[in-house]
Amino acid sequence: MVKAILTSLFLVLFNIVSYANPIKVGLVLDKGGKDDKSFNSAAYMGATKAEKDLKIDLKYVEATDTNAIENLHRSFARKNFDLVIGIGFAQKEAVKKVAAQFPNVKFAIVDGEIDAKNVRSLLFEEHEGSFLVGALAAMTSKTNSVGFVGGMDIPLIRRFAMGYVAGAKYVNPKITVTENYIGVTGEAWNNPAKAKELALAQYAKGADVVFGAAGASNTGIFDAAEDKKKFAIGCDSNQNWIKPGVILTSMLKAVDVAVYDTIKETQEGKFTGGVSRFGLKNNGVNYTLDQHNEKLVTPDMRKKLEDIKKKIVAGQIQVPDYYKKK
Repeated sequence: MVKAILTSLFLVLFNIVSYANPIKVGLVLDKGGKDDKSFNSAAYMGATKAEKDLKIDLKYVEATDTNAIENLHRSFARKNFDLVIGIGFAQKEAVKKVAAQFPNVKFAIVDGEIDAKNVRSLLFEEHEGSFLVGALAAMTSKTNSVGFVGGMDIPLIRRFAMGYVAGAKYVNPKITVTENYIGVTGEAWNNPAKAKELALAQYAKGADVVFGAAGASNTGIFDAAEDKKKFAIGCDSNQNWIKPGVILTSMLKAVDVAVYDTIKETQEGKFTGGVSRFGLKNNGVNYTLDQHNEKLVTPDMRKKLEDIKKKIVAGQIQVPDYYKKK
């Protein structure tokens, strides 16, 4: 009894000390910014939740110029921030360089793998989540034709596409899947006009569901789906709310959870470098179901999706991975 009371008092005192001396966290968002309703928004949500719950001192910047990323990280490090988090693969080289220059500062990066003791790499199994939404797209399609619009044509987005195609063909081996990419530079993440153009072309060719993995450009895909009275699938964060009844589901990457947990563990003195992976097994990726799309996904579809999910986790379904292709 006494031991339990002392333990409780210790935890209370620890929290008081933690809040009295909050850690300083710097968040470097990419060009999409905190209002991209996607990847960056999810990261910002996780960080601001930590700010509220853990009383940390949070500062964030938006890297409107890719060339400025390294200086943004270095600025936080020079100001003795305890943890600096970079959002997106494009920040990998900057984080790698600055982390080596400031070994006493902790860093984290989403979607980039860096081998350093003071860097935590937050990686997601995008292909697994994409397999699920591909399966749902095939279940929903009346035309046996679905589409995929990627943002920047890079291996990461090809990984989304490969999983999506595999999921669709798992349900319907004869289905046609059309793939297009917005561009080959960072501008592709914020070009809804081009995304809409590509989605409209896919709908015109017969696709009735289009999955967008294009950051802020996804809004163009959603507009195209609404115009043609077809379906779209969101990505990264839960985007169902943007156009209820039009967005079939979203392929969720729990970036907010990964960011929050990293901040929390840093605050508690439990930060470790290395790779943290988030997949179906630990709810790091998933499809979304809420009040905005529950009428679109029937109970039978849900049952099939949950069965597919269990088989992937159990290793009974091997989801092809673009990173491991021969």
